[in-house]
Amino acid sequence: MKKSILLFFFFGMFFPVLLLAQTEPNDIALANDEFQDSFYESLLQKGIENYDKAITALEKCQKLQPNNATIFFEFGKNYLAQKQYVKAYSSFEKATQIDPKNKWFWVGMYDVCYETKDFSQAIIIVTKLIEFKKEYKEDLVSLYMNTQQFDKALNLINELNETVGKSEMRDNYKLQILRESKYQNSEKDNLIAQIKKFPKEESNYIALIYLYSESNQEEKALEIAKKLETEIPTSSWAQVSLFKFHLNNNDGANAVKAMNIVLESKNIDQKIKHRILNEFLIFINNKPQFDTDLEKAIAYFDTDTAVKVALEIGKFYHNKKDWDKAIKYYEKHLNTNSEDFATQILLFEVYTQKMQFDILAKKAEDLIEIFPLQPQFYYFAGLANNQLQKFKKASSLLEMGLDYLVNDKALQINFYIQLGEAYSGLGDVVKKESYFSKAEKILKEKN
Repeated sequence: MKKSILLFFFFGMFFPVLLLAQTEPNDIALANDEFQDSFYESLLQKGIENYDKAITALEKCQKLQPNNATIFFEFGKNYLAQKQYVKAYSSFEKATQIDPKNKWFWVGMYDVCYETKDFSQAIIIVTKLIEFKKEYKEDLVSLYMNTQQFDKALNLINELNETVGKSEMRDNYKLQILRESKYQNSEKDNLIAQIKKFPKEESNYIALIYLYSESNQEEKALEIAKKLETEIPTSSWAQVSLFKFHLNNNDGANAVKAMNIVLESKNIDQKIKHRILNEFLIFINNKPQFDTDLEKAIAYFDTDTAVKVALEIGKFYHNKKDWDKAIKYYEKHLNTNSEDFATQILLFEVYTQKMQFDILAKKAEDLIEIFPLQPQFYYFAGLANNQLQKFKKASSLLEMGLDYLVNDKALQINFYIQLGEAYSGLGDVVKKESYFSKAEKILKEKN
């Protein structure tokens, strides 16, 4: 009795029984019971993934109610589960023909298109689904992308950005589309229109500045940057473009102001900040009046773990053979990264270039006390003591360092040369010639 009541409620709600005229009451009851039992059986078999049996039960239902849309919908679900895509699509389609106002019948057709990657047909179905639910426009964007209808995708992205707000997915799609220059002009027009409509929306200015810069329209990029600065005086993004403009005009003072605003901003990506610092570094080469500004700029990156800014600036000046500044920034970096052996070696190379052998000797010997297994420190300590004519100390340090040297032929050659120099200073000709010969032998083997 409970089963009959439940089934009556279920089918009475969703599956109206279609009867022929002049049918006897007893016949009606029997047909209705048979339909309900068969339908219940189909649901049961589908639930345990016996799709063939579910379909057999549905065929009995169809004979009793040949125009019941829900039966075709159930056929579609079972065929889809079996990956019989043609039959599944045909069944869902038949359901929509009987009852075109039921959203789920259309969803069934969409599911088949999605499974078979028939994106062109899916566009037709989703266009219909949008009538039921506007959110399907998001699906339509993806379908346009998959079918490379980028112009339609871009128009729909812009529509959705304005009506429902931006999304990460649509932003990524838009970036992909705008890599092709032929779509950039329409996007520029769209952004100009958006700026007129929403003059306080910063992201539209930023996107337009980027597009103008990418297409080498620097004057227009500057114009938009100035407009952004006027409309939103607190915008740090405006200063990104203005910074470059000031550099191009050799206006260091205003470039510094713009740079500081950008570096202070929490809204600007670190990569952009690094780029600005690099551009400023190149600009101030041979302009010592900006040294203090550079120091302040570097301080913004003290907590940056991704890029060691002081180290990179040290390397910059190292390559330019500006030894004093290279030392300054290497030492600044080492103040907080004392175990960075590679930078210690770079610093020692600069001390050597500066012929500051007293400083080099002390620092190298101090590091030997802390890190006694690092052969490079023994080498520089020996080199410095040789130059200071402390030959006995040099030879002792160099011979100790050799014990820690492993598979580094270039450094081994340098050790032997310095040992030759040390014993030359000590007047030991035999050892001098021995070490110079060892250096020469390894050099020949390398070549």
